[in-house]
Amino acid sequence: MTHELLTIGRISVDIYPNDIGVGLEDVSSFGKYLGGSPSNVAVAAARHGRRTGVITRTGDDPFGSFLHRELHKFNVDDSFVTPAAGQTPATFCAIKPATDEFPLYFYGRFPTAPDLQIKAEELDLEAIREAGIFWSTVTGLCQEPSRSAHIAAHEARPRTGLKDGQFTILDLDYRPMFWASEAEARAEVAKILPHVTVAIGNDKECAVAVGEGTPDEQADRLLAAGVEIAVVKLGPEGVMAKTRTERMVSAPVPVETVNGLGAGDSFGGAFVHGLLSGWPLSEVLDYANAAGAIVASRLSCADAMPTPDEVTSLLAERGRPVPGVSATLAAAPVEEGAVR
Repeated sequence: MTHELLTIGRISVDIYPNDIGVGLEDVSSFGKYLGGSPSNVAVAAARHGRRTGVITRTGDDPFGSFLHRELHKFNVDDSFVTPAAGQTPATFCAIKPATDEFPLYFYGRFPTAPDLQIKAEELDLEAIREAGIFWSTVTGLCQEPSRSAHIAAHEARPRTGLKDGQFTILDLDYRPMFWASEAEARAEVAKILPHVTVAIGNDKECAVAVGEGTPDEQADRLLAAGVEIAVVKLGPEGVMAKTRTERMVSAPVPVETVNGLGAGDSFGGAFVHGLLSGWPLSEVLDYANAAGAIVASRLSCADAMPTPDEVTSLLAERGRPVPGVSATLAAAPVEEGAVR
């Protein structure tokens, strides 16, 4: 199978409280879900009908079995998900929407985790080369052998060798607890950027990758490094995308936030879908923005990923352009006497 999206990196079991608005010490019950950013992105894109797969590792334990079962449930190919030494990690979160706090507590990741044991020699480089979109994250660069595996994957897929419609995306996902310093992370990102066509991150993540500055300055530095589309998340001001010829901002899609943790992964999966659909970048950005908002209004991450109908309904409800539909209406002939 040729994957429309192939991701590499983190996977875990997300343990989310059923009690909202209290600290973990006061939670009485929890639910468990598939988690880990690149795995969530694969799930999100699969919800939009895309053929997706994940390259990762779990422990050889019941939580690992659970993750395989969840990937099957979401129609994500798990052919490249195999066991490695160590226990499958779990990630706990306290959910306090009133204060906009969603602190994460990582268990089973220190000093390492199975998904950081991916080795370069284990990779199916042909599958990586042929994928429509290859997605990796900065977290996968934080230690060996995962670091070398990520570099080998990108070197097997040079930017100059990509076909029309192929993209290589780097999620600038920076988590300080996995790194000795920001300088170390920046040095590793610099090795990957020459192979990347799309980079996505918030202000802090972009600062780690290319230095402090305004969103435009950071986007320009990413473009100067060879990236073709720089996406900078602007927090309450929405999200900006910049290429060498255009700049656009998608305003926020307001929702009542329940859990903000999965919004970025939902944005990523929807962004992938839009790129593969060949939509104008402004429509891709609006669509992804709406998809992220939907997940922010729900409790879980993977299980909360929206369908295309849910995203287009929210866009229409908020008076935003719906990809494919708005252009069709604009181009349609107006019958005599009709009011548009």
